[in-house]
Amino acid sequence: MVGTRKTLFWLALRTGVLTVLTLGFYRFWMRTRLRRWYWSAIRPGGHPLEYVGDPIEKLLGFLFAVVVLAFYIGIVNLILMFASFSLFQDNFAAYATSLVGVIPLWFYAQYRARRYVLARTRWRGLRFGLEPGAWGYAWRAMTHWAVTILSLGLLLPRMTFWLEKYKADRTFFGTARMAQGGTWTMLYPAMKPMFLALAVALAGGAAILSDNIAVGSGICIFSGFIGLYGLVYYRVDTLRRLTEAKTINGVGFTLSPNAFRVLMIYVLGSLLAAAAVFFPLVLLGILMLLIQSGDMLTDMGLEDMIAPIAGMGRYAIITASVMIYFTIFLLWSALTNVFITLPVIRHYFSSLTLSPASAANSIRQRPRDEFEEAEGFADALDVGASL
Repeated sequence: MVGTRKTLFWLALRTGVLTVLTLGFYRFWMRTRLRRWYWSAIRPGGHPLEYVGDPIEKLLGFLFAVVVLAFYIGIVNLILMFASFSLFQDNFAAYATSLVGVIPLWFYAQYRARRYVLARTRWRGLRFGLEPGAWGYAWRAMTHWAVTILSLGLLLPRMTFWLEKYKADRTFFGTARMAQGGTWTMLYPAMKPMFLALAVALAGGAAILSDNIAVGSGICIFSGFIGLYGLVYYRVDTLRRLTEAKTINGVGFTLSPNAFRVLMIYVLGSLLAAAAVFFPLVLLGILMLLIQSGDMLTDMGLEDMIAPIAGMGRYAIITASVMIYFTIFLLWSALTNVFITLPVIRHYFSSLTLSPASAANSIRQRPRDEFEEAEGFADALDVGASL
């Protein structure tokens, strides 16, 4: 994978500033430009990926999704509220039913966003694609989640495998269809750290019940750290196992990421980003206290520090507060791209190999998929489809 942190930082910061200045409208162009940068930096087999998404498609799709969701929220919720008061003399049933009704839309939006991104991605000039099936994915996801919750998480590998298989078996590269091999039980070894965390937590609970509260609390805290690592390990290891069980036109994949390294990228990257925004955050806190009550800061012995700021006037302080807030937001966004997103993607793709890559030479181009709403529902529902 190629590309430098410096180039990415200035691209993320510049597009972020334009997004703020346009009150959010430029974010569709910002996302497109960032994807093009990331895609061009990823080079499986020495050939860069291409992203050919259109920001106008994203904007129109978002507006379409907002209209649909506004109808749902305005009309459907009104009917639910009327029925709830008529039958139960309370609005709790309406809120609960409305929430349950939104859940399938989340899964629908995730599948549609994946389909759009694949359709606008090329490698060696050939398009990727994903067959229609968003509603099928939504009801499967809800069913698997229900089974996983009822099993207290023991059937998590089953859900992970079958949902990924549903998507992978409908994925195309050019005219070649991908196939997800393996079985869901092959993912159980990825849960070993989680089982260890559970065992340690039970030991801590037993110690607390035996009146060894300090020891038991320490053991429980330690189990929390193991559980955090277990969640990362599960995601990384299941991705490795699922990737290595995939084939497309005779091409196999190998992937060897390290879960501890991924965890450290997130931890250290977050600390570095937080350190960079610490001073602006403290300054923003002081300004907020000045707006609310300058006497509080005086009582804290900070009158010398706040004297130059206090003389600015209330409206100048509010303006400065808004500017500092957006500075923190923009710095955090740019730095997380530099210290987290880029290193994680680089780590994954540096360990990805295709074998034999020559088998892809016989694959031909597929027709271009058209989308009316692009990633609109994913944007409107904020289901994490930024990249």
